[in-house]
Amino acid sequence: MDVVRHCGLNPAAVAYCMTTLGSGMINNIFNFYYVKLFLNKYKISEGVFHQSQVVYMVWNAINDPLFGYLQDNARVACCSQRRLSILYGAPLYSLAFLLAWFPWQTYAPGDWLIGVHLTVALCAFDAMLTFVLLAQCALFAEISSHHQSRLRLVKYSQVASLLGSSSVLFCGVLSRNMEDFASFQAFTVLIAVLSCVCMLYTGLHSESRFDNKGPAQQTQRSPDTASHQSGFSFSMLRTLTWQILSNRDFLHFVCMNFFQVFLLAFFNNFTMIFAEHLIPPDVLPSLAKSIMYGAGFICPQLLVLSCQKLLQDLGYFRIILFTFYMEAGMAAVMLALGPQHYYFMAFYLTVSMVMIQAAFSLFSLPLADIIDTDMQKYKRSSPLSSMVFGTNALFTKPAQSLAPMIVLNILNQCGYEQLKDAARDSNESASESLHSVMFYLVCLVPMCVAALQALAWRPFSIRNSHTVDTKYVDG
Repeated sequence: MDVVRHCGLNPAAVAYCMTTLGSGMINNIFNFYYVKLFLNKYKISEGVFHQSQVVYMVWNAINDPLFGYLQDNARVACCSQRRLSILYGAPLYSLAFLLAWFPWQTYAPGDWLIGVHLTVALCAFDAMLTFVLLAQCALFAEISSHHQSRLRLVKYSQVASLLGSSSVLFCGVLSRNMEDFASFQAFTVLIAVLSCVCMLYTGLHSESRFDNKGPAQQTQRSPDTASHQSGFSFSMLRTLTWQILSNRDFLHFVCMNFFQVFLLAFFNNFTMIFAEHLIPPDVLPSLAKSIMYGAGFICPQLLVLSCQKLLQDLGYFRIILFTFYMEAGMAAVMLALGPQHYYFMAFYLTVSMVMIQAAFSLFSLPLADIIDTDMQKYKRSSPLSSMVFGTNALFTKPAQSLAPMIVLNILNQCGYEQLKDAARDSNESASESLHSVMFYLVCLVPMCVAALQALAWRPFSIRNSHTVDTKYVDG
C-alpha cells in the first residue's frame, strides 16, 4: 500500500479495482467462449443445451438475493465483511472458471455428459462470481457516499477493466480464436492464477466504512423490522426484499438492466459466430477478427474513461439514455445498408459491443444512489448494499440464459446446427437463408431492445446526484 501511495494513487480505489481486474480477466473469456466451445467443439445438442441453460437460469436468479441477504445479515465474518468474502471466495472463483475448458472425457456428439458438464460449469462459476462480486458491489456503495469518490472508483475500475478485458484479445491471438485448443487451455490456467492473485489483493487491503461497526449495527434492519430474530429469517428476507421492490426507481432500473444484460449476452455469445458467417475470411482474416473481438472488450473502458468530465457535468442518467438512442440508430442504419457492407458490419458489431458494455459499466452508480435512498428512507444503521445488488440480479440474471437459448433456437430453425461446420459453398441456398436470419437478428434485436430500454429508463427520477456533494456523512 505504501508503494501505491508513493505512486500518487488512491489506496482504497486501487484495492477495490483489483477485483475488477481479476474478475474481468476470467469473466470476459468465459462469456465470450463458452457457448462456441460447447456448441462447436463439444458438440452439445440443442435440447441438452437448453436444459442446462434452464437450470443455470434458475440458479442464476435465486443465488443472488440469497447471497445478498447472507452477506448483509450474517454473523460470520467471512460473509459479513466484504473484503473477507472476496479473500476467501477468490480461489474458488478462479477454480470454477477452469471447469468449462477441460472435458471430462472424449465427448461424442450429443453425449449426455456434455450437458452435465455445462450445467456444473455454469452454476459453479456463477455461484462464486456472485459471492465475490456482490461483496465488491457492496464495497462500491460503502467505501464512500460522495459522488466524486464514486466516480474515482469508476475511473480506477475502468482502467482495471481495460487491462482485464485484454485477456480476450491475447487469448484469441495465442489460440487462433480457439483453433489451437491446447494453447487455449494453457492460457486459461495462467489467467486463472493471475486473476486469483489480483482478487486476493482486494481481500487483504480493501475496507468498507461499516466493517468496524458492532454486531448489532451490522444487521441491516429498519425500525419496523428490528424485532425480528438475528440470523437467517425468511420473514426478514421477505420484508427487506419488499422494501427494496417498493422503490419505483429500483423497478425502472431493473427493467432497463434486464434488457441490457440480454444484449450483453447476445453480443458476447454470438458476435464471433455472426462475424464468421456474415464477414468473409478474405475481407477480414482471423487476426483482424481477433483484434475486432478484443477491441469490443477493451474500448468500452477507454470510452468510459474519456467520458469522466461528461459524467461530472451531465450525470449518468443522460449518458445512459443517449447510448440507447445511439444503439437503436446504428442498428437502423445497418439494416438500411444491408449485409453486403462487410466493413461497416465489422464496425457496427464492434461499436455495439463497446457502447453496451460501456453503459453497463456505469450501472453501479444508479444502484449506489438507490442504496443511499433506501438507507435514508428506512433509517438503517448501515445499507442493504448486497441485498439491493442481489435483488437486481434476481430479475436481470435470467437474461443471460434467455439470450443464448432464444437465439440458438432461431438459428437452428434455419439450419445452423447442420451448417456450422460445413464449407460456405457446400449448400449455398441454405447458407444464404441462415445468413439472412443472422443479419436480421444483428439489426432488429438491438434496435427493438434499445427502444424498450429508453422507455423503461426515462421515468427514473434520481437524475442529479452528480450535483450533490454528499447525501450523508461517511462513517
